[in-house]
Amino acid sequence: MAKPSAKVIITCAITGGIHTPTMSDALPITPDQIVEQSVAAAQAGAAILHLHARDPATGKPTPDPAIFMQFLPRIRQQTDAVLNVTTGGGLNMTVEDRLAAPLIAKPEMCSLNMGSMNFGIFQLADRYQSWKHDWEQPYLRGTDDFIFRNTFRDIERILGLLGDTHGTRFEHECYDVGHLYNLAHFVDRKLIRPPFFVQTIFGILGGIGADWDNLHFMRRTADRLFGTDYVWSVLAAGRLQLPFATQAAMMGGNVRVGLEDNLYIGKGRLATSNAEQVAKIRTILEELGHEIATPAEARALLDLKGGDRVGF
Repeated sequence: MAKPSAKVIITCAITGGIHTPTMSDALPITPDQIVEQSVAAAQAGAAILHLHARDPATGKPTPDPAIFMQFLPRIRQQTDAVLNVTTGGGLNMTVEDRLAAPLIAKPEMCSLNMGSMNFGIFQLADRYQSWKHDWEQPYLRGTDDFIFRNTFRDIERILGLLGDTHGTRFEHECYDVGHLYNLAHFVDRKLIRPPFFVQTIFGILGGIGADWDNLHFMRRTADRLFGTDYVWSVLAAGRLQLPFATQAAMMGGNVRVGLEDNLYIGKGRLATSNAEQVAKIRTILEELGHEIATPAEARALLDLKGGDRVGF
């Protein structure tokens, strides 16, 4: 089974590369908004902040290191949370684009998607009749012909450039059971050392569905492949975000919430902020008797290099 932890690590994914500005006024776009919501999420109980960047004028996901550097140092100055910089980026970014900011930032942690996949969010475009920006609708609709690239060569390259060179460790994002076996391949080659952080993801069209049987199946598969060498976390996209997080914690896992994965706080109610989601899952977990991990406790469990050894 997964490496035991006495406390639950809450990750908060602040803005991501899926949702667009039309969908929610709460989605942080500018560096100031990303800083404000990140700090508030950390104060609410998030030990890890998973971070993407947006073009401040249009809200479109961007890989521009200059924009990342407008918020990463400021968040670090105002909170002790672990700052986790995406290598997934946004749709249609090249691997070089996706690596541009992390290679400069040299963070404690980066996300790392463990396989190529169809990544369908085109169905979201049917929910809206008008748009704040011209790019949003084609960005979404184009995903019916989109493959999110993460080849074995890409993964090995990212592990080398960030892990070996800069001591960055990873949130290994596994959208399907095959991604767990891809991770096991790199573990067997000793390119990934324990303890490694496995984020199992449910509910993205093209990946494994958000079904309860799948949650247990992914956990059993990871246990069989990795024993106690891994730290398990769960996110579900959309309406099952909080139910899946709650069940995962009851199974001994860690959780991820945030506006990247779900824009709502309850049925038909848009969340007002990332911090609102963090506060809600924290309340649920504490009512169930769980304690919430601090950033220092998350660093110790995941063997991170520390916030004083980053590039920002």
